[in-house]
Amino acid sequence: MAEFFHFDDLTWPEIAGLPRDIPLILPLGTGYPEPVVAEALSHPTRIGLLPAFPFGWRHSGLEVPEPTLAAYLKNLLDSLRDDGFSRAHILTPQGIELGLGAAQIRIKLPINTAPSAALPADEHREKVILLPIGHTEQHSLHLPLSVDTLIIEAIANGAVDKAPKVSYTLPVMAYGVSTHREAFAGTLNAGGRAFEDFWLAVVKTLVTRGFNRFYLMSGHGGNSSFLVNVVKYAGDRHKRIFCATAWLHTSGPSGVAALEQFRESQIGGMGHACELETSMILALRPELVHMDRVQDDLDFVTTPNYYMDWVEGGALVANPPWDDDSRYGAYGAGSLGTPEKGRKWLEAAIAEKVDHIHEIHEQHRRREERRQAGFGNWAKK
Repeated sequence: MAEFFHFDDLTWPEIAGLPRDIPLILPLGTGYPEPVVAEALSHPTRIGLLPAFPFGWRHSGLEVPEPTLAAYLKNLLDSLRDDGFSRAHILTPQGIELGLGAAQIRIKLPINTAPSAALPADEHREKVILLPIGHTEQHSLHLPLSVDTLIIEAIANGAVDKAPKVSYTLPVMAYGVSTHREAFAGTLNAGGRAFEDFWLAVVKTLVTRGFNRFYLMSGHGGNSSFLVNVVKYAGDRHKRIFCATAWLHTSGPSGVAALEQFRESQIGGMGHACELETSMILALRPELVHMDRVQDDLDFVTTPNYYMDWVEGGALVANPPWDDDSRYGAYGAGSLGTPEKGRKWLEAAIAEKVDHIHEIHEQHRRREERRQAGFGNWAKK
């Protein structure tokens, strides 16, 4: 009997220690019987299971063009191959053809791809649709690859719990963009162009169904500049929507105030696998945290206009290699993380997102009122 393990529960040194011929499976959707998967792989001893890709293919409930989906998935496979894994596969329902050759494994049995969870029902058209996007990325010696996904999923779900009448969340996406992928094992990269094309296609699919308010919520800093592009393109292509994003979470005035109230680290102590992220994962999934392995990384090359903290500061935007600043895969002081701080900061992050949801509603309402009243050039349309 093959042993299945969750790839994203591991730390980067554990990923680095895996045999490079171990099968790694990235499934489209869920519900694939493990014995059938093991048989398709000729019954290996161990199989690594990556996070399920939540939607995008035919019959998933939220379809994008297959070349767009395939480009995203191919980049993820290439990340695993670049790390030396020779048996990386996409697991799909039968009838899906992505042009991935032997890397695609098709399962004949009925699959529970949960279409109702992927595409909001028509009754949610007047709500802000949340699109939480995390990542599968190394988080130093003590945290799992799933940090960004777990945090933004919890924040999105928490926001909907607080504001169910005005918001609805799609399933979290566990794959984003990491331009520094090669620095430490286990980090995947969807690729900036493929990432933008995919999310633009998702928004288009939802717009054609009558949805018009969107909040692209990222738990991973590497996604942010690309999501800004998505928002700009989407707003230009779909004139009657309001589509927004923000820098991560806990980063607006109220969020920063909460960070300052409870943090123990100085500037530079919060960036990645840091006091903040360690605290949040201790609150959410303490069994995945290895505090006995923590090594703080605080030696970022700092100048007045370029430095690292949770809300990045200075006038300069740059992307130097991680190898310059991080010995262990962190930016900050993970040793200062506690579950108590994590719970407080998660509450602050959720409250911040609820405020954003209400503001997105207000923006859309006021703009629609102007359009319908014939404001400016709208009178000519």
